[in-house]
Amino acid sequence: MARNVAIGIQQYNEIIEKNCFYVDKTYFIREWWENNDSVTLINRPRRFGKTLNMSMVEQFFSVDYANRGDLFEGLSIWEDEKYRQLQGTYPVISLSFANVKEKDYRSSRKKICQMIAELYTRNSFLLDCPAIEAGDREFMQRISADMDDVDATMAIHYLSKFLYLYYGKKVIILLDEYDTPMQEAFVDGYWDDLVTFTRSLFNSTFKTNPWLERGIMTGITRVSKESIFSDLNNLEVVTTTSDKYATSFGFTEEEVFAALDECGLGEQKEEVKRWYDGFIFGKHKDIYNPWSILNFLDKGYFTTYWANTSANSLVGKLIREGKRGIKEKFENLLRGEVIRTAIDEQIVYNQLNGSEKAIWSLLLASGYLKVLSYDNLEHLRKGQKQMYELALTNYEVECMFEGMVHDWFMEAEEDYNDFIKAMLQNDIKAMNAYMSRVSLSTFSYFDTGKRPSGEEPERFYHGFVLGLIVDLQGRYIITSNRESGFGRYDVMLEPREPEKDDAIILEFKVHDPEDEETLKDTVQAALTQIEEKQYKEQLIARGIPAEHIRSYGFAFEGKTVMIG
Repeated sequence: MARNVAIGIQQYNEIIEKNCFYVDKTYFIREWWENNDSVTLINRPRRFGKTLNMSMVEQFFSVDYANRGDLFEGLSIWEDEKYRQLQGTYPVISLSFANVKEKDYRSSRKKICQMIAELYTRNSFLLDCPAIEAGDREFMQRISADMDDVDATMAIHYLSKFLYLYYGKKVIILLDEYDTPMQEAFVDGYWDDLVTFTRSLFNSTFKTNPWLERGIMTGITRVSKESIFSDLNNLEVVTTTSDKYATSFGFTEEEVFAALDECGLGEQKEEVKRWYDGFIFGKHKDIYNPWSILNFLDKGYFTTYWANTSANSLVGKLIREGKRGIKEKFENLLRGEVIRTAIDEQIVYNQLNGSEKAIWSLLLASGYLKVLSYDNLEHLRKGQKQMYELALTNYEVECMFEGMVHDWFMEAEEDYNDFIKAMLQNDIKAMNAYMSRVSLSTFSYFDTGKRPSGEEPERFYHGFVLGLIVDLQGRYIITSNRESGFGRYDVMLEPREPEKDDAIILEFKVHDPEDEETLKDTVQAALTQIEEKQYKEQLIARGIPAEHIRSYGFAFEGKTVMIG
């Protein structure tokens, strides 16, 4: 009989006690313990079992779960007598920053302080410990949501001391989703303040803490060492390209196929693989996102379970407002192609607004991209950068990005759709009317906000082309000529069924008053460029008659557009 598939339970004991569907990951406890690393930072995409594994580790080691071996009976870790003796024998400090998603620094800091104060409340029995001196008891009573920075950043450090004095053993510290507040701080503009506070908190908790036995931190990204980890030279970092703990987070294909069989869905294996396979950790391929698999097991139909959440907002913002090179590579990804780029697994958040490398690194860490191959460092010449070949992770991610591009045009959706219809019908008058409204509604949306709309028109053009790729790639092969320079961006739409559809060439051109008097002149210059560069010849060579090739020139001046 198939076990009940429970969605959203993140407490390990609840899953075991209710006999819910569970894939045994308890071997992670053994692997982590025997590695003897002082502090381990594990980066995995969201919804990849980080919180459940942290709960599992806490309930295995914590004295609060002493004599609860029943939670682990029949699982991998319980096969070893040494670990049976270890269960429930350590004081554990466990907290999560997953819900610290505030809009300003003051609120974010207060929420973290509230969490720390709650730790002290749960351990209030320490006030009666005779080994704790009066001065330390005074410190404990100062801990609150409104405590000052000095007390707040030292609070976990001293709680470790107090627990050590009470139990006679050093503590294990678990911090889940450590980087959630930092992503919010970047988006909402209080990054510097939060980094200063967090750096001091992490240093006293994980570096200068003589009462720390071991620690684990989890998150999506590896925030740059210079930002918050500058003093933590005892940190073992495990990223998506590391082999360590590669199968401890996420489901292997063997585990997924066994689950499908258990739930009577074995005939869906190939389609499940197409939708949800594709994650690669280190050298381990065919890793699946647990959230999507659990939801599919529960509901039995295919959709974007993992990718369809508000957590995509930062990724969407960075691509939408990104420069030409970012959107060009994103076009390739949407067409199912591979991009080649440098990455840096240390995410420097204050570079995300301008650095291509930082953005692709964030998408890789977040699970939207996978590494297909990378340069061998031994074969690189001095000064060369290591380059990675990246692709969209799977069909679910592809669907998510297509939906994201549709959302960019949501405000002007009706006009945008009508423009597409008018273009296919060769109705230039209607094309002008609809595109004028589309550009007015969405031009600023593709801007960074740092400059007046119109100074970087390519951001809008490339966003518009991404919309064409999403809407028409089933009907056309859409390619771009990227050699025309600033302000010129050619697009070819080659029909997949030439007997039914005309081929279309689009040329975008920014109005330059020094070269053209009017927008109409700019349109003509765009059309002339199409002729001079003989773009039609490429299509004719592919067997499309010249009379079935249409050309359009787009002239832009700020948010004003003219098509001819």
